[in-house]
Amino acid sequence: MALRTEEFLINVGPQHPSTHGVFRIVLGLEGEKVVSVEPHIGYLHRGVEKIAENRTYHQFIPYTDRMDYVGAMLSNWGYVRAVEKLAGIEVPLRAEYIRVIVGELQRIASHLIALGTAGLDAGAFTFFLYAFREREEILRLFEKICGARLTYSYFRFGGVSRDINSDFEKGVRKFLKTFSAKLDEYRDLLFENPIFLRRAKGVGILPAEVALEAGASGPVLRGSGVSRDLRKLEGYSVYKEFEFSIPTGKKGDSWDRFWVRLEEMRQSAEIVRQALDGLPEGNFQTQVPRYLTPPPGEAYAAVEGTKGELGFYIVSDGSFKPYRLKVRSPAYANLALLPYLLTGSHLADFPIILGSLDPVFGEVDR
Repeated sequence: MALRTEEFLINVGPQHPSTHGVFRIVLGLEGEKVVSVEPHIGYLHRGVEKIAENRTYHQFIPYTDRMDYVGAMLSNWGYVRAVEKLAGIEVPLRAEYIRVIVGELQRIASHLIALGTAGLDAGAFTFFLYAFREREEILRLFEKICGARLTYSYFRFGGVSRDINSDFEKGVRKFLKTFSAKLDEYRDLLFENPIFLRRAKGVGILPAEVALEAGASGPVLRGSGVSRDLRKLEGYSVYKEFEFSIPTGKKGDSWDRFWVRLEEMRQSAEIVRQALDGLPEGNFQTQVPRYLTPPPGEAYAAVEGTKGELGFYIVSDGSFKPYRLKVRSPAYANLALLPYLLTGSHLADFPIILGSLDPVFGEVDR
């Protein structure tokens, strides 16, 4: 006679170590099998979009740092691009190159956290330390140009707050010189590890059509084989000047999503190298009034953030504050896939599947 199991509910989170942020999820289990999924967000909600409507355009820049706080440079960039489009502000060529350099370094630093914590979720503590070792080098470089290690407020309308110098360039080139070998080390240590392969291969398979329907973007979408990247698709800033490829997965499982991030770091390093080699002389900032008053109208602009398409929609009424601001958060859209990915899986798969989405809840909750 077969034993009958009774469905029961467990709460996971909202403690940070268990769910990659202040995220609560209620799982319905039959034995070890997940049969129902109910995500709960909002534990980090700070009303950022409403705050924007009560700050000047310049004053809101530091708030963008607090959304995707491990990808703050790109959060800055998405916002200032939208305002520049709204106000018709031209960006000097040198400033665009600097933005690409710091933006791609930020992508590497963010992906290192995603992969390091993935190793931690699977029990590979050593790999976690290795990933943070390289991230620390990037944070030291950022500290040199803006004095901060996490929340930078480095971007300005029409450019960046400070020019880069020879000391920064020398530090970046030193980092790039050894980073490729580190990526090979990561591949051997984690991606070919039999334990990690069994934990991630074939787990959390996401078909391309499901990902597209849910509005997924970034490594989550590209892990399912869809080669969509705004840097190639729109070629914003000066990305058309650089040669790089878009890594994509084959099966759309958790391993593919992690692998895409590994290879994206390799491509980002190559973009930074090309940008340094071609860095033009000139101004690093256009002079913009302190109390910027864009003409009445609306604008939407997006960048390829660390999690995917990070967009800002702004409505201006002609005053020095946005009339309305809305953030298109890639982490929020990607997180909506959890019920699909988790239902029918096992409880032990939950940390790997969640980690493969790489959510940051400052951006999810806004």
